[in-house]
Amino acid sequence: MPHLRWLYPLIACSGIVTGVVAVIVGLVGTDQHLDALSLTISQYAVAEVGGATEFAMIVLGSAAVALVAGLRAAGAPVRGAPERLMMTWSGALLLAAIVPVELNATMAQIHRFLSVAALVALPAAAGLLVSRLAADERWRAVARPVEWLALAGGFGLLAITYAALPGDGTLIGLVEWALLGVEVALLGVLAVRLAQLAWPVGAGALRRISIGWPSASSARVPRV
Repeated sequence: MPHLRWLYPLIACSGIVTGVVAVIVGLVGTDQHLDALSLTISQYAVAEVGGATEFAMIVLGSAAVALVAGLRAAGAPVRGAPERLMMTWSGALLLAAIVPVELNATMAQIHRFLSVAALVALPAAAGLLVSRLAADERWRAVARPVEWLALAGGFGLLAITYAALPGDGTLIGLVEWALLGVEVALLGVLAVRLAQLAWPVGAGALRRISIGWPSASSARVPRV
């Protein structure tokens, strides 16, 4: 709905900021016996006391839904595979946060699958978006940052593959948290650009000032 376009970037930006704060709280303020660098994000979220990480996953997943809705409403070139991959990231994150992983091995495996799907989907979406953003005049400004983040996400996926297979899980948590940081940064770049397009407050103010203030060429110069 056109009258809600301004609301989407507000929800997306506030959700991303809240999610980042919750992640920091979960990493800094949790039990000291947990090693965030050697545990996967799923394992850490389950073992953590207080649920800050699970809360962050829910908030970030919800923010991604608002972001996708806002991008669609703004006519951003996300339709098709990029949009579906972003929604996959959101859905996987939300489900991973609420799946009761401690019940049995099957639920734990589902939880792990959802986490992997979330980590893979957003870098793939970023790779598909680069050329589309570069071809759109309104979104061209974020094409290069998205390209850098897509490359970082690709290297992150390679690092996770190595850490999970030949690396036998060594520092898997560090790699997953770093990749999650890249993905959240990608959402942030898109959300900020969406806010710039949806809230042209500064541009409107400048236009009003220029209309009400006489320009140098139109000002009368007193004759001597």
